[in-house]
Amino acid sequence: MSGHQPHRDNPWSHPVAVAKIPAAGSHVTFAANAAERAALAEVAGVREILEAQASFHLTHVRGAIQARGRVSGLIGQDCVVTLEPLENRVEEDIDIIFAEPDSAAAAPPKVDIDGDEPDPPEIIVNGAIDLGRLATEMLFLGIDPYPRKADVAFTATVETSDPEEHPFAALKALQQAPKGGPKRSKKD
Repeated sequence: MSGHQPHRDNPWSHPVAVAKIPAAGSHVTFAANAAERAALAEVAGVREILEAQASFHLTHVRGAIQARGRVSGLIGQDCVVTLEPLENRVEEDIDIIFAEPDSAAAAPPKVDIDGDEPDPPEIIVNGAIDLGRLATEMLFLGIDPYPRKADVAFTATVETSDPEEHPFAALKALQQAPKGGPKRSKKD
């Protein structure tokens, strides 16, 4: 757990100095404290975040840092159908490269037509990578935008006072209009 107060722009920060990552790699595990979870919930627009934790293995790869790991959380939301509270578990795998700004900018831009190209590297800022920011992004991507309780289905009901009052009533009236108006001629 980190001992700092969360900031709205970066509610769950966990910076790691690149210079302190050993050549053999490093394993980093951390969890959001209550203040960070409250700030995360506010930014994500959910009722609450009950749990948020991340685990990464950091390795040096060709002058860059590879971060492989997993972020998980328990998200308190409201069902979009019943408005009852529910909890959703989020589990997201992460595999991303961090590079210095000059080496990341030197990489030629590629057009990824089929989605097989790897993402461009994230930038190492001031000699550090912020695993909390990365975990936040992935956690937010895993949140269900339309949470629904199990076995609940939305059924739309349209209530009208007159059964003949529906969207196609005007078309039906046109079909039943008296014939005898101007005739159209067909042009061949």
